[in-house]
Amino acid sequence: MAKTIQVRVDDNLKDSADLLFSSLGLDTSTAVRMFLVAAMEKGGIPFDVKRSGGWDLAIREAIARRQAGERFYTIEECMTELDDAIAAEVANGAS
Repeated sequence: MAKTIQVRVDDNLKDSADLLFSSLGLDTSTAVRMFLVAAMEKGGIPFDVKRSGGWDLAIREAIARRQAGERFYTIEECMTELDDAIAAEVANGAS
């Protein structure tokens, strides 16, 4: 007998994951089963879980600023904003 797991995720995340797993010859359900098996074998999350920082945080901050109405007029301005955000994270001890 099999049990069903239902998880709500953002449409874009689901579509992107479907494409990724399809490119690997898998469907998303199989990939989730693989994650669960790996977690059981490891006795925990089968990858390192760390606090976000660096590029990930800088990119999310830049997106939020853009959504708040700020505009980057050149790639150089955008990269400067990202570099400044990363430098601030590094200075504050983020990894």
